[in-house]
Amino acid sequence: MGVADLADFADFADSDVPGWFVALPDCAAAEPIGAALRGWGMREVRHPSGRAWLLGRWSEGAPAVGEAGRAKVALLGLHTVGAGRLTSVAGHLRSVDELDGLARTAAGSFHLAASVDGHVRVQGSVNGFRPVFHARIGDVTVAADRADVLARLLGADIDPPRLAVRLLNSFALHPVAGLPVWRGVNALPNGHYLVLDGDGRHRSVPWWQPPEPVVPMAEGAAALRAALSDAVEARTRGRDLVSCDLGGLDSTSLCCLAARGGAQVVAYTADGLDPMGEDVTWARRTVTALGNVEHHVIAGDRLPMVHEGVFDSSDPDDLFRGSHDLFDEPCPLAADSNRWLVVARSAAARGSRLHLGGFGGDELLAGSPAHLHALLRTHPRTALQRLRGFAAQRAWPYRETLRQLGDRGPYRAWLARVGDRLTAEAPPADTPSLGWGIPPRLPPWATPDAVAAVRELIHTAAHTAQPLAATHGQHVELEGLQSNARVIRQLGQMAARLGITLATPYFDDRVIEAALSVRPQDRITPWRYKPLIVEAMRGIVPDASLTRHTKDEGSADAEASQREDRGRLLALCDDSRLARLGLVDPDVLREMCRRPLPPSLPLDALYQTAACEEWLRTLEVPAVGRTALRER
Repeated sequence: MGVADLADFADFADSDVPGWFVALPDCAAAEPIGAALRGWGMREVRHPSGRAWLLGRWSEGAPAVGEAGRAKVALLGLHTVGAGRLTSVAGHLRSVDELDGLARTAAGSFHLAASVDGHVRVQGSVNGFRPVFHARIGDVTVAADRADVLARLLGADIDPPRLAVRLLNSFALHPVAGLPVWRGVNALPNGHYLVLDGDGRHRSVPWWQPPEPVVPMAEGAAALRAALSDAVEARTRGRDLVSCDLGGLDSTSLCCLAARGGAQVVAYTADGLDPMGEDVTWARRTVTALGNVEHHVIAGDRLPMVHEGVFDSSDPDDLFRGSHDLFDEPCPLAADSNRWLVVARSAAARGSRLHLGGFGGDELLAGSPAHLHALLRTHPRTALQRLRGFAAQRAWPYRETLRQLGDRGPYRAWLARVGDRLTAEAPPADTPSLGWGIPPRLPPWATPDAVAAVRELIHTAAHTAQPLAATHGQHVELEGLQSNARVIRQLGQMAARLGITLATPYFDDRVIEAALSVRPQDRITPWRYKPLIVEAMRGIVPDASLTRHTKDEGSADAEASQREDRGRLLALCDDSRLARLGLVDPDVLREMCRRPLPPSLPLDALYQTAACEEWLRTLEVPAVGRTALRER
């Protein structure tokens, strides 16, 4: 696309959108973009040549930068790497390809950028919590950590087929799930870094592969303990006070690690409507045993219902202008955002500027039974033993279990079949999960045009798609981490608006590597709950707290919210923006909202659609800078 008139971007630059950055190549053709951004008072880090390099608003403090000769290295995010180490690294660089050592060893969560002799390297985290997007603007490729920043620079419109992918349930299908919804904006594949050459061109370079799962439990638990300890220290070092979630085993581990440091720890537990919920009980046991954690329980009746606060105006055009304007894509959790923000607001009011959350722990530590597919071929006796346990617990049908275990088809073939069956009846709840994933479905209100568009994108991807890992189990775990990271990243954007950083150590590269390195026969079992984190946290988490084998799951709150929010959900059908794009049938959607959803259709399907609808309406708000930019 041509170079845009950037004047209208000022609306976006001056808006309340949280931290972001743009990375420019080191060439003359990028100078007009840099000059315009610089004119709006953006923060800036320059190339060694003096040209504009990194510009934007970073919400987590100034980047750490090291420079030596014609090389400059920067880290943006949460880490423990100082300018001195980066200067030393820069002094030994001859090309941007020599940064893998730093990328493979630094603890924390960050973007890594380097400018070396006219070439630029930009990379995020391996699971996408720190993403990198790129777009062609004029004669150069520009990178950013938010897709909407590039879209505003381009004057880009929504891409309806890509938006239709967001209607899938579940929204975790690699690689189409990560496609930006803006025309002309692309996402860097996770595990790659982007190189911007001096002539304005770009290339994507793979640098990370999932580890071989060969480490025994004892060694792996020690490695995970060290990685999590470093990850928490990267967040808490130098702070007087931090806050954290305290409920399940994952957040409890982070709370206990933080309590070993020098900062005061303030923990929050949200009580739900489910009378069988146990988070508060276990949290109080942990706090009593630790003795140095301030604890607050937020009662269930203080938590908003799903959608409450999002629909806060009688004007239909103002209903959906809440938190969605913070997001660069539809966020399925946005409808539930005010529930989570009760904790974030309370923590911010208490004086916290960083909040630890256990997000990602389930995907990383619970372990996928899909590992049995490969384990059956390498350790058949162990696999059969575990298989009997999982089958008994989950009532797996014998024939379907055997079919999945015997299926050695490639990921491309599986993905193509997913595209063929987008409107088929969803698999029963007792279907085994031993393949490449659970095939997603489009909801009944998706139009034939939407179905055709999503099918075409999936079939196109299936020609070249590679799984995220060689085995079913590791692929499923990485796909779950990526899907969760896309959503939780957006919670972080909401928290940033309150002046608080959401810290998610389970999404850190080093933590992911430590956990996935452990042998699946040691960490995947139907008879123990998250055995790897239990062994890793012995001596850190109180012994009594390590005996928990349950998890509060929130379905009672979701079902109650659907009953209470029926009228609000029906408002989605009035002059639906998705319907204008030809993606949903508002009459079918309206009928579904009027009554309880059938058992074959989970609430998540409705929330996916609601998120897309609400997000589209926020794009109509002039303050966000929606006006298309004029071509020169």
